[in-house]
Amino acid sequence: MNVTTRFTEEMVSLAKSYSDDSDETAAPEGGGSFAEYAIISLHGLRIFLDETYEMIINRLEVMPPILEIIGLEPEDLPHPSTLNKWFDKIIMEVWRVLLRQSAQLHEPSPHVAVDANYYERSPASKHYCDRTDYRVQTVEATKLVDTETQAILEVHCTTTLEGSDAELRTLTADKGYDSQYCVKLFERWAYVR
Repeated sequence: MNVTTRFTEEMVSLAKSYSDDSDETAAPEGGGSFAEYAIISLHGLRIFLDETYEMIINRLEVMPPILEIIGLEPEDLPHPSTLNKWFDKIIMEVWRVLLRQSAQLHEPSPHVAVDANYYERSPASKHYCDRTDYRVQTVEATKLVDTETQAILEVHCTTTLEGSDAELRTLTADKGYDSQYCVKLFERWAYVR
């Protein structure tokens, strides 16, 4: 079994367990819509294979065994714009569960890193920002990453300073960090902040 097949099976299983329509057929019937688990699986494959919306549809057209796992036929595939529009409909809780589950596909290393990056919000959708009078300038994304596998274990996004590392008042750690060296290091770090 190749990696893409294994990933697809895992993705469909996870998507079905976290969507409300797991008993429905994947493809729309009689003017209906695609099952949520099918669209989530297609998005997962798009991200996994690092393809654009158009390229993933073209690629999947010649991968009937992968489509069969999802429950689709090549002629059932959605238009790339349909797939794109569905992306915003999938709730964040589903993505968080899929993130955690996908991290479990890797053997964890004993070391992780935390990194926070700011992303400019307005250039990505200037038209939307202008139309809705949206004034958030940046989004902070804080990631917990396994240093060996590069698997993202957790993500937190915020558009305000509340809850960001700029407002950090307490740092907690397990008993492994309870040494005089670490305590002094944390006190020095807190003083500098």
